[in-house]
Amino acid sequence: MKKILLPTDFSENAYNAIAYAIKAFKDEECTFYLLNTYTPVLYDSEYILYNSTQPNLAEAYKKNSLTGLRKVERKINRDFKNPNHHFEKISAFNLLIDEIRVQVKSKEIDLVVMGTQGATGAEEILIGTNSVHAINKLKAPLLMIPSDYEYHPPVNILFPTDFELDFIAAQLEPIFNLGEKHTAKFNILHVYFGKDLDEKQEKNKKNLGKILEDTPHQFYTIENKSVPKAIKKYQEQNEVDLLFMVNNKRSFFENLLFRPVVNKIGFHIKVPFMVIQSGKFN
Repeated sequence: MKKILLPTDFSENAYNAIAYAIKAFKDEECTFYLLNTYTPVLYDSEYILYNSTQPNLAEAYKKNSLTGLRKVERKINRDFKNPNHHFEKISAFNLLIDEIRVQVKSKEIDLVVMGTQGATGAEEILIGTNSVHAINKLKAPLLMIPSDYEYHPPVNILFPTDFELDFIAAQLEPIFNLGEKHTAKFNILHVYFGKDLDEKQEKNKKNLGKILEDTPHQFYTIENKSVPKAIKKYQEQNEVDLLFMVNNKRSFFENLLFRPVVNKIGFHIKVPFMVIQSGKFN
């Protein structure tokens, strides 16, 4: 049974991400963990929470959190009654990303699905602070859903890579699992910066082709000055239902998401975005 963690702050954005996960895995038996974290706005570890004059403060936040989770579960049951799906509620006094890490480890979570929680722009969604922190810190596969994204089966999956990693099938299992359920095609995108692939990259590309040999796929090369611009250009010319990347901080992903300037403005996405970590497989 697949275990999927669904963080929620009870916003429409969060529920939209929950709805995506439920629809995407409608034919698979899953346990969904609805997670809400709370911290008092004026939280001070040495005073407010444990001050004798505020004995019920934490209990009040806990009560509100549990009430919100029950409402979300009732709404899910009204909208998506599915005998394949089981739900558990988790309310925790903690910071969101820290608690996600705790639950990923203790529950052996297969996938975390969350809204981007970013600001909307003209036809684009910005990944917010929580999502960037999640990409940095989580070991579990992470699927981010843009605000107001209308569900569409992930039939066309865009997979940008610089071929620096020697992939193994087990590493890509999370995206293979999702793609297989929807008979998806994988479009592997390499961004050309004026330098041909070296021997190692060519070997890794060939290996990736072997891993995908029983899966519909095609390799593409786009010449551009940046990976985000190349991704945007590809999406303008081709249908994309989901963007998938492996977080290899040492090169490709570091250049894409973790430069200081990019960190400040976020990364623009218009479709669901799945990220898996490379380190756990090395």
